[in-house]
Amino acid sequence: MNKQFSRSNKIQSFKKVLAATILIAVCIPSFSQDGVAGIEEANTKVRGYFEVGCNLMYAIGAVVGLIGAVKVYQKWNQGDQDTSKVAASWFGSCVFLVVVATVIKSFFGI
Repeated sequence: MNKQFSRSNKIQSFKKVLAATILIAVCIPSFSQDGVAGIEEANTKVRGYFEVGCNLMYAIGAVVGLIGAVKVYQKWNQGDQDTSKVAASWFGSCVFLVVVATVIKSFFGI
């Protein structure tokens, strides 16, 4: 009687494992399709944000350039000795913003 009980217990366990395996095999492809669609949608949205961010960096660079030009012009008219240093720092910040935006665009293929 013990042998028969253990055999039926093994059969029941095998049936449960088989049912779970079939259930997983059926469900996994549908989950992965939703996951792939979600990743593609996230990819599209993030690339859209990078394009807007790069355009924003160009705009900030333009504003910084205008402010820098006014500051350098004021220092130049006042006859300050450090006019070239101020001009270099403002120009360097503008170039940095433009270079970063360009590198981001080329890196992400936008």
